[in-house]
Amino acid sequence: MRYDWTPLWRSTIGFDRLIDVLDEVQRTAEETYPPYNIERLDENRFQISVALAGFTPDEVALTVEQNVLTLEGHKAEKDEKTFLHRGMSTRSFKRQFTLADHVEVKGAHFENGLLVIELQREVPEAMKPRRIAIAGASAGQVKQIEGKAA
Repeated sequence: MRYDWTPLWRSTIGFDRLIDVLDEVQRTAEETYPPYNIERLDENRFQISVALAGFTPDEVALTVEQNVLTLEGHKAEKDEKTFLHRGMSTRSFKRQFTLADHVEVKGAHFENGLLVIELQREVPEAMKPRRIAIAGASAGQVKQIEGKAA
């Protein structure tokens, strides 16, 4: 089931990115190949593990552009083999992951048939919360002005 976001486009201004994210979530929910896991290692570190049995690093491309991580795989078909049963899919694919702001790809490696992609959130110092000192007179610096008691 797909939703048509056209009515939202007519009545919203400035929410283009939100509607694009909703559309992306709906589209990726329909895709099932290749299977993957997303794991949170700690507050600022994440890991995506993608099952790529039968693929080599040369047949897989990983790119990041404007907060979108794209994983593409192209397997060259060899007609030399005759399969009686083919249970492992080696078809070409393209899978995209939308990254939050300040999330960067730190590396990727193959491990036991899995492509492991390491991600890290690195918020710039200028964007981190900071404590602001409040200036004011301390109790030792307050002067009492002489006045008459009423």
